[in-house]
Amino acid sequence: MSDASTTPTCIGIIMDGNRRWAKAQGKATIEGHRKGRETLEQTARWCEEKGIKHLVVYAFSTENWNRSEEEVEGLLGLIREYLSQQLLRKDRERVAIHIVGDLSRFPRDIQDSIERLHNENPTNPEHHAWVAMSYGGRAEIAAAVNHCVEKGEEVTEETFGKLLWTAGMPDPDIIIRTGGQQRLSNFLTWSSVYSELFFTDTPWPAFSKEEFESILEGFAQRKRNYGK
Repeated sequence: MSDASTTPTCIGIIMDGNRRWAKAQGKATIEGHRKGRETLEQTARWCEEKGIKHLVVYAFSTENWNRSEEEVEGLLGLIREYLSQQLLRKDRERVAIHIVGDLSRFPRDIQDSIERLHNENPTNPEHHAWVAMSYGGRAEIAAAVNHCVEKGEEVTEETFGKLLWTAGMPDPDIIIRTGGQQRLSNFLTWSSVYSELFFTDTPWPAFSKEEFESILEGFAQRKRNYGK
């Protein structure tokens, strides 16, 4: 078992496999995404139980806009439900929710809900949930570069990091990808350089607490040298 000295500060998750899970279950694609949202809620609780302060998940990529109109509309509906649910949480003083990405691409009502959610975040939360939506790692870097050009100032790695959509989020100690693929797919391109990577064949809707704890135990056994 991991102890406090090996507990990660930040975990990133690429929640892959919703559509394949739905197909295997004989269900509509949207039901895979709905089940995946339930798994996200469970995983957030597991992180809180383990004392993990930051969870960042890849919920909707910039490339996802290119899916069928029906699927995109279904995903937007789930996003609306998620935002409404978070706004009604009774433990809002404990958890801050950060929606990060090119939020200008969302319909106005979703943008308004995101703004309200951010405005109502607690000032001293115990935990942070970062939800990457309309997000791409390269797009995040390009947006930061354009900001630098506008300012006309020389930047360092530290100051550049403060211009990212994910500014304020620690670099993830662990990145987990479910669903069988072994790539990062444009997720946290800047901040993932020293993340420990864990890949599992389990589709995201079937991801279990046992598998989550097994990954934490594997992380505790890895030696991290950061290039030294």
